[in-house]
Amino acid sequence: MTISGKHLAILAGIYAILAPIPLWLGEYFIHVLNISFYYVVMAASWNLIAGYTGQFSLAHHAFAAMGGYTSALLVIHFNIPILLGIPLGGLLAGAVGFFLGTLCLKMRALYLGLATWAFAESFRITLSMGYKLTRGDLGLSTPTLLDTGQAFHYYYVFLLLAIISLYIMYRIICSRIGYYMRSIRDDEEAALSMGVNTVKWKRFVFVISSFFAGIAGAFYGHYIGLLSPVSVDFNEMAILIIMVITGGLRTFAGPIIGAVFIELLSEVLREYGEIRMVLFALMVIILMRVNRDGIVGLGRNVLPKIKTALMRNGVGPR
Repeated sequence: MTISGKHLAILAGIYAILAPIPLWLGEYFIHVLNISFYYVVMAASWNLIAGYTGQFSLAHHAFAAMGGYTSALLVIHFNIPILLGIPLGGLLAGAVGFFLGTLCLKMRALYLGLATWAFAESFRITLSMGYKLTRGDLGLSTPTLLDTGQAFHYYYVFLLLAIISLYIMYRIICSRIGYYMRSIRDDEEAALSMGVNTVKWKRFVFVISSFFAGIAGAFYGHYIGLLSPVSVDFNEMAILIIMVITGGLRTFAGPIIGAVFIELLSEVLREYGEIRMVLFALMVIILMRVNRDGIVGLGRNVLPKIKTALMRNGVGPR
């Protein structure tokens, strides 16, 4: 996959537009944006496997924790540089994703969801019980990526992570692989009869999706400075699902919009504690009744109507 001059210019332009944002915000709001970028990568990578390939995995948050713990333990016990530990964490998550994807190749829908959920819960219990290595529920203190703890400096790290990750995912979706993924989602038997190697590409998506989750989790761990089995709690997976569905499942922009929107809304509703999840669930139910394509779908339906109304009133081009 090569980066053309046009694509490089577009990426640089996006970075240049978003780079000045922290200059007008305080540390708290910059921190919220950093976490939003983390969730953007997580939501977009889960959408690869669930939205574009139709494989409903419930272990995505476990792969993020796996990448984070792997990088942290390598840095702590083997003095490996953080910038090497992060990709190694992603590679291990991808390798486990290959293993899990192979085991679950013939599973679909509910059975796939149950199998991946069982894997995630097993991993969470392992982290809790492995006190000598992971510090269990007390949490593992991790070295931070930068010498400073200011969110301002990490903003540019997470912005770059999100842009590069989204670019790679976009290229995959727009390539021949993306067509294979969508064909498996729409009708796996038909795709198989047309010569698509469904086993190969389902494994590939499991690996690439897990890899991105592991990379994001490693960056997150070296930003927050603490890892805990709480990050593998099912609420984390539920938040990811809510983000993708709210933004628009099976769309590229949906997870991006949904991740930022839900993270910002979550901070606004923080004082309500766990009631936030109830409110999010109600919001998703209402959204599914109104438009199953999420915010992106609403935009597609509403914007043309607004344009038509403006044209009728003599506003805008005819």
